[in-house]
Amino acid sequence: MTRTISLAHSPDSDDAFMFYGLATGKVNTRGFQFNHVLEDIEALNRKAIEGVYDVTAVSFHAWYRIRKNYRLMTCGASVGDGYGPLIVAKRSLTREDLDEITIAVPGELTTAFLVLRLYAPGARWKVMPFDRIQEAVARGDIDAGLLIHEGQLTYHDQKLHRVQDLGEWWRMETGLPLPLGGNAIRRSFDAKTARVCCDVLRESVQYSLDHRKEALEHALQYARGLERSKADKFVGMYVNSFTLELGERAEEAVALLCKLGHEAGVIPVKAEPEFVG
Repeated sequence: MTRTISLAHSPDSDDAFMFYGLATGKVNTRGFQFNHVLEDIEALNRKAIEGVYDVTAVSFHAWYRIRKNYRLMTCGASVGDGYGPLIVAKRSLTREDLDEITIAVPGELTTAFLVLRLYAPGARWKVMPFDRIQEAVARGDIDAGLLIHEGQLTYHDQKLHRVQDLGEWWRMETGLPLPLGGNAIRRSFDAKTARVCCDVLRESVQYSLDHRKEALEHALQYARGLERSKADKFVGMYVNSFTLELGERAEEAVALLCKLGHEAGVIPVKAEPEFVG
């Protein structure tokens, strides 16, 4: 009998790109059937806490909440090397100014939120759907916003000021890339099943990189109005060599995020990341 595995990820152009080969039957699934589920990353973080899906995209910040049910996979991660989530506002702000304002954030379990708390520990925040933050800042409904996904490339369209690129700040502080999200797999899966899932996902990423034009056409369905050139740039930012295999530097960065988050009181427990791949 074919074993069915639920595979949950975000309805974003970078995730659509990396899973193109798998979603369209271009890669060998080794006898497994992968059922794709598309949900916003914060919703996926919450459902991972409940152990809803077999393989799921998660924010690395959420690791401490899901570690009893999952292990992290070394393939399929989104990592920014010198770039990442952006703090934007209608006017120029200093780092000190952030302690006096409210910032819209895309979820308290996102890695973007964790790095914001490390950068501006005194800032107030308000949770808002990620795709409404940019408009809210442009309208003046909120002082500033923390942009993830395509907003990192489109904030200029509404004449917003870039206050800080948190991925840039992170690399200046640590010398490491900023690992934002990855995939997690049920801890209850045996070693062989976990290894096969990792191999299939990695082959899907490799297929998309090898067939970039057709994979990008597929991803444009989920680009939320981005023109092709910007969608291509965004995909290139977050589907790269780190996506194929995290590697030592990115794994070190995940561990450092957990450590600094705990020391800052954002992550309440010590939680060493555990990888399979």
